[in-house]
Amino acid sequence: MKKNSHLSPSLPWTTPFIILSILTVHSIKITSAACHVDDEKGLLAFKSGITQDPSGMLSSWKSGTDCCNWAGINCRENNRVTTISLYGQVDKPDSYLTGTISSSLVKVQNLDGIYFVNLRNISGPFPDLLFGLPKLLYVYIENSKLSGPLPVNIGKLRQLGALSLEGNRFTGSIPSSISELTQLTQLVLGKNEFSGHFPAGIKQIRNLSYLSLEQNKLMGAIPDIFKSLTDLRILRLSHNEFSGKIPESILSLAPKLAYLELGHNLLSGQIPSYLGKFKALDTLDLSWNSFTGVVPKTFSNLTKIFNLDLSHNSLNDPFPQMNVKGIESLDLSYNNFHLKEIPKWVTSSPIIYSLKLAKCGIKMNLDTWKPAETYFYDYIDLSENEITGSPVDLLNRTDFLVEFKAAGNKLKFDLGKLRIVKTLKELDISRNLVYGKVPAAITGFNKLNVSYNHLCGQLPKNKFPVSSFVGNDCLCGPPLSPCKL
Repeated sequence: MKKNSHLSPSLPWTTPFIILSILTVHSIKITSAACHVDDEKGLLAFKSGITQDPSGMLSSWKSGTDCCNWAGINCRENNRVTTISLYGQVDKPDSYLTGTISSSLVKVQNLDGIYFVNLRNISGPFPDLLFGLPKLLYVYIENSKLSGPLPVNIGKLRQLGALSLEGNRFTGSIPSSISELTQLTQLVLGKNEFSGHFPAGIKQIRNLSYLSLEQNKLMGAIPDIFKSLTDLRILRLSHNEFSGKIPESILSLAPKLAYLELGHNLLSGQIPSYLGKFKALDTLDLSWNSFTGVVPKTFSNLTKIFNLDLSHNSLNDPFPQMNVKGIESLDLSYNNFHLKEIPKWVTSSPIIYSLKLAKCGIKMNLDTWKPAETYFYDYIDLSENEITGSPVDLLNRTDFLVEFKAAGNKLKFDLGKLRIVKTLKELDISRNLVYGKVPAAITGFNKLNVSYNHLCGQLPKNKFPVSSFVGNDCLCGPPLSPCKL
């Protein structure tokens, strides 16, 4: 695993799959003086439906020129347009398109791939023109503003190999005819506003390797359908209202499944011991549910897991000994654990970037904790424990720290000796024994809480409320009382 894989907004396949499809299927590009008249008409009609293009993404789309040389266009077979690939860039706010998808795009009859990704402001309903493109195989219309229901006859797009409508505003239930898309390897409908139940007919799509229904408003039980989906490598169902237990047929996915994400639901019962058989598991998220009992001892078999989130449940001791070679991200916060110390398999990890053990019954001196790796830490949350000592030595060896939380402990150190890196945006060390002055570097933070410590002196100019500073010995200056001359 690579450091900072957690920063990717859509772990982990969509963009690589798009690139792979384009490279393998559309590697031969034939050019000539001009493209087919229907292709030109269809593409220019699409451009006419775009009302804002601040980055000039479509500036090369000009009548009378060869459309096979236009930005985002690929041609194959008799100089016909076969793919449209338009990508906005997340880190460039002006790299978007505003407008609608013209129905005249159906004139581009040889299209087998449509990739509209991160364009942000493409609005309108599901584009029915897709039904008129007989060669269409790949549809990625992601992170825009399409809305309304999916057509009840969406199953007529039987030739599709991949369908991603992630990050739009689609509503209503997922049509039962989705089960007729039996050639799909990817079905990605996450980050919309779908309601109703999990469509059990998905069990008919036996070639699925990637299924995402996350961040919708789906409810009810997760159906016991997974015996027929043994090629699944990614299953994302988090941030819904699914209830009941984890279905037993999930066990059928053990040989290949790498990502199992069920967090932020209403699931209950005990964590199945068979999850220890998922030898390929990279990421397991069961957070923010109502799981009870103990974490199965079989978790010691998850030797390849990099990201484990069991936070915000009602899980009890003992926590099993893990046999991982390295953990990237761990969150066990807010259960009923009494770990006493940070686990040794965490301390020895050479790659960890996120450690969250809030309210985990840790009673240790932080000065004695010597983790193998500190440089890459981004997030640390040790709140609501009984930790003593100082975090200064630890935090002064981090270069990418974004967030440090350790409220409600017994930490004792001089805040002025803390090296505050430029990346640090959130600091909560409230309800400790911290002393010294508040450094000027806090002006770059988004969130700050140093309340109920022993800090003193004039506050630097800041944007934080009174609650960030109350309960200290002698702090003064806005937003607190003026300093005495």
